[in-house]
Amino acid sequence: MKIGYVRVSTEQQNTARQESLMSALGVEKVFIDKQSGKDRNRPELQNLMEYIREGDTVVVESISRMARSVVDLLNIVDELKNKKVEFVSQKENIDTSTPQGKFMLTVFAALAELERENILQRQREGIEIAKSQGKYKGRKPIEVDMEKFAEVYNDVLIKKCTNKYAMKVLNLKPNTYYKAVARYKQEKGITYNEE
Repeated sequence: MKIGYVRVSTEQQNTARQESLMSALGVEKVFIDKQSGKDRNRPELQNLMEYIREGDTVVVESISRMARSVVDLLNIVDELKNKKVEFVSQKENIDTSTPQGKFMLTVFAALAELERENILQRQREGIEIAKSQGKYKGRKPIEVDMEKFAEVYNDVLIKKCTNKYAMKVLNLKPNTYYKAVARYKQEKGITYNEE
């Protein structure tokens, strides 16, 4: 079954041109959203993803109707692929049932990966510059109230509660909790595992 997805950014915009294209392409059912493509949680997109079945084809006028970023587009197409559903974008002439269409998506994926790497590289360079100027100190360590920690952790040592429960009571993530455990053991001179 051919299923269309139509999107315009606001309630005031007209969907007639996209709907006309869907009709010309033999689309049997159309889902229409009237909101920005920046948000992935669009009601009709969600309905479309629940409606599709193996062997279906999702058709859009252009990839910008489906997603505003390459990463979002690739994630959506990946979900379709997992459901054994093909994807067709008329404007860009992408059809995932063809080798050319699959190649185009591979190119998009490579570009998205390159952009992610460039962002990380710029971030690392910025941190190095800030460090050399003495402006970057890294993340501040989370302060742990060691008195309160000792009370709760002593219960762990005598098997009155578990580490998991202690983390919950102290509202600490595992990494921070176990750093506090190491600090506590060092302060108390505990060199073996008493748990």
